[in-house]
Amino acid sequence: MKKTQLNRRRWLALGLVLVCFSLLAGLLLRLVLFRGAIREADPGVFLDRIVDIHCHTAGIGAAGSGCFVSDAMRASYKFRVYLESFGTDLATLNAAGDSIVIQRIAERVEASQYVDAAIVLAMDGVINDEGGLDREATEFFVPNEFVLQETDRYPQLFWAASINPKRTDAVERLSWAYANGAKLIKWLPSVQLFDPSDYSFLPFYQKMAELNLPLLSHAGQERSFTHARDEFADPLKLKLALDAGVTVIVAHIASTGEHDGERDTDRLAKMMTKYPRLYSEISSLTQINKLAYLSEALLDERFSERLFYGSDYPLINTALVSPWYFSLNLEWKVMNRLAAIENPWDRDIELKQALGVPQEIFGRASRLLMNPEDFQFLEP
Repeated sequence: MKKTQLNRRRWLALGLVLVCFSLLAGLLLRLVLFRGAIREADPGVFLDRIVDIHCHTAGIGAAGSGCFVSDAMRASYKFRVYLESFGTDLATLNAAGDSIVIQRIAERVEASQYVDAAIVLAMDGVINDEGGLDREATEFFVPNEFVLQETDRYPQLFWAASINPKRTDAVERLSWAYANGAKLIKWLPSVQLFDPSDYSFLPFYQKMAELNLPLLSHAGQERSFTHARDEFADPLKLKLALDAGVTVIVAHIASTGEHDGERDTDRLAKMMTKYPRLYSEISSLTQINKLAYLSEALLDERFSERLFYGSDYPLINTALVSPWYFSLNLEWKVMNRLAAIENPWDRDIELKQALGVPQEIFGRASRLLMNPEDFQFLEP
């Protein structure tokens, strides 16, 4: 018995020594590899209004919203994570309706110290060969009418329409969205299952250019859903829209994707030199799977003057994003302070600012996408 206790104590002592050694080695490694912020942080007083151009909502169809989520998505662990990050659950949705998600967004934006407004994104689905919605193939669906109706209740929220160009009435829907104040058109081609380079979409692009409605399109790898066809997410497939005169904002600098043996981010960077109406944005670039991409966005001159601020809410409110992932860039006291910030938008802004995101990026949307009267609700 005594021998067993002695061996147990030895193993515990050995384990304690290994833990202490690992911590010491980690601290020494951090001292050697610590780089500091990506670039010198701008002062804390923001000169322009901050607008989040990449804010998602979702729903299950509660209270007749018209939203839905596929059975495959509901069965995924991601569904519960997304509900929690929105600040809700199934019981609350069924009781209060899907509008509670946008209400929670409005409350968090209003409570934010930094973010003045957010553009909430609708999401069209997969369109079949007859030009109608294919519910079986659609991962999730958020109708334009629902997002317009709900964001109209809150002065700090604006909306972006989502129109799959395969719809038979796509151009008419585009005109309707413009007439009802949509700030953007939002696409996720790899999940909506269409090829942006399809020449039959040219009339749609020409109408977008005529209306001066920007396109916010995902490019690069997509892993937030249960399936995706990444061949539709090649940034080169957006050249037809650009050639037609559309202002295109490519989400996440096309991070984590690859086509023809070349990174999508590199393909996008090359396109920046040719197309003056091509932009990108920094949403999701503080996620644990994309830590190196923010440095590329801020240090590559081809991106530096073409970036918007976006959060990819609600993902900023999940374990995918944490100040503690930047221990080689930020001091311990800074990471600790940032981690304690409750408001997800304030935490996101302060993290990105500490890493070196300049004020011009935070303010670009208010200068290029918004009108002065959009901010009348902020006037004293």
